[in-house]
Amino acid sequence: MSEMGQSRLPGLLGKLGKMTSIRDTELLEQSLLRTLGPLLGVLDTSLYRTDDGESLIRVTHYHRSKVVDADGVARMVERVEEVMHLGELPPEVIGLTDNVRLLAKPCTRKLDQDLLVAYPLMGGNDVCGYFVFLRDREVSAVEDTMIRGVLEVFSNYYALLDISQRDRLTGLFNRQALESSFDRIWRALGRPDFFAEKTAGRRQLPADTYWLAVIDIDHFKRINDGFGHMVGDEILLLASRLMSHTFRSSDLLYRYGGEEFVAIISAENAAIARNVFERVRLAIEAHLFPRIEHLTVSIGYSQAAPDILPVEVLSRADRSLYQAKQDGRNRVYAYQELVDSGVFAQQSYDEVEFF
Repeated sequence: MSEMGQSRLPGLLGKLGKMTSIRDTELLEQSLLRTLGPLLGVLDTSLYRTDDGESLIRVTHYHRSKVVDADGVARMVERVEEVMHLGELPPEVIGLTDNVRLLAKPCTRKLDQDLLVAYPLMGGNDVCGYFVFLRDREVSAVEDTMIRGVLEVFSNYYALLDISQRDRLTGLFNRQALESSFDRIWRALGRPDFFAEKTAGRRQLPADTYWLAVIDIDHFKRINDGFGHMVGDEILLLASRLMSHTFRSSDLLYRYGGEEFVAIISAENAAIARNVFERVRLAIEAHLFPRIEHLTVSIGYSQAAPDILPVEVLSRADRSLYQAKQDGRNRVYAYQELVDSGVFAQQSYDEVEFF
């Protein structure tokens, strides 16, 4: 190893130690950018994540800049921008990442006097994302080895974290992952510009409005009692996959327990949110399931807001679901609509149900 590589090794090992102490996948992605950016001597790094269909689902940008305080002391500050409401990506990034996906190896593209560099992020044998940065020179052999090593450690550890946050039967996110999503989304709600940083050459993206739904399979106990738990598990698996395919790639779906699921979506207004949940209900109703043929779900949902605790939003969605069950099942109820129609009284904080 060269002297330059040896001098970077202690710092790299320390950063890898911090990275592998993280227990949240989104924070782990941010840690990857914080690790590689300074080591490569670049101020901006980006991570592009894709789903199984190779569609872009999330972009994370990391930026460092030097700030001089009033007393003349210079310091480095950093900003992480996570973009989930995706607009159009720069064409140079699209072209470069397409080449990386097809070749499954790093590629570069000349931009004026600089080089745009992209490395594949591997999930097993498939490309599941891209690590991208811009710099004024080629990547050296030592740097290439370092990047590949860090990405491999990241991918392996990410896979372990992801497994721990998945339901064993359906493969959906579990309750532990739901709690992590609460933390991240409520931080975003508390800071309107969290997803809307203004950066050179990129338009400002609107902050998302989030909606949380509780989804319950109707009369599921009858399936277990009448056909047995093996058939019940098969129905759960089919229903979860059907919902996953019906929700959009940016939506989050969790198995909350038993036959109950939780979905968190972003939508610009209440009408769009209702359409998303109604589409899921109709997809389940129209599908022919083995043995039982017909299946329905009931859905209750509520809007998330920074001044409402996550547990209260979940409680409101659950109350709406219960009302849908009471009124005959196979329907979608919004908490605010039930309040506006007088079915529910406006809930105050001292009435929150903790369950």
